[in-house]
Amino acid sequence: MLAIVVVAACGMQLAAFVTTIYLHRGLAHRAVRFPSRLSLLLRATIWLLTGMIPRQWVAVHRKHHHFADVEGDPHSPMIFGLWEVLLGNFIFYRREARKQATIDKFAPDIVPDRWDRWLFDRSLLGPMTTVAGLALFLGLARAAFAVALMMTVYALAGAGVNALGHSIGYRNFPNTATNLRVLALFTAGEGLHNNHHARPGIAKFAARLGEVDPGWYLIRVLDEVGLVSSVKTRRPELSNRRLRDVLPDSGGADAGPGRQ
Repeated sequence: MLAIVVVAACGMQLAAFVTTIYLHRGLAHRAVRFPSRLSLLLRATIWLLTGMIPRQWVAVHRKHHHFADVEGDPHSPMIFGLWEVLLGNFIFYRREARKQATIDKFAPDIVPDRWDRWLFDRSLLGPMTTVAGLALFLGLARAAFAVALMMTVYALAGAGVNALGHSIGYRNFPNTATNLRVLALFTAGEGLHNNHHARPGIAKFAARLGEVDPGWYLIRVLDEVGLVSSVKTRRPELSNRRLRDVLPDSGGADAGPGRQ
């Protein structure tokens, strides 16, 4: 049982870091850029751990910013209810992610490539491949349980950001999101949601002393060793309800998930 918990915990944290630095700060907001090989590695990692399709995640998240806590927000607890989003966040996400119109409007820059067509668009295949690999060490039943546990905790952490991060906590900036320092520790900084909504275009989520943003620390390390570029740390405060604030500049519009 200990091996299952360790594998699930490590996998969840890895998925959280890839989500925040790659899907969120990198693709959705263009606050940091990754070279093509590292981008492909991160895309493969999130696929293996969660089956996530980047352009879907980006589109849903950008739409959330555009309609933050007003009609049109895909998963606002102020519209749908706190417990509904906390317990049903995955359902809200899948419902919106399957809408081609949402992807076309909010993620036009994330263009599918051959890796997507041949492999990464097959969502279930990713976690199934991970189960098969872990089965060599844990056995099939334990491997399946470890991956299921990992994905469940990952989904609950995301639900916490979307539900609690718009209901409970403190605010540094005048928007409808909130900060939860404890949640930030488990989500690689995503719990500093109020700060992010105030400044969606910068890579650092912490805004004052005492706020811990593990995702930012990792970006700093990657930047120091030359593995990332164009790390944005300063930008005028932006409205969280205007699409042009979260879509990338036209100069980067041709950079798909595997070509950054």
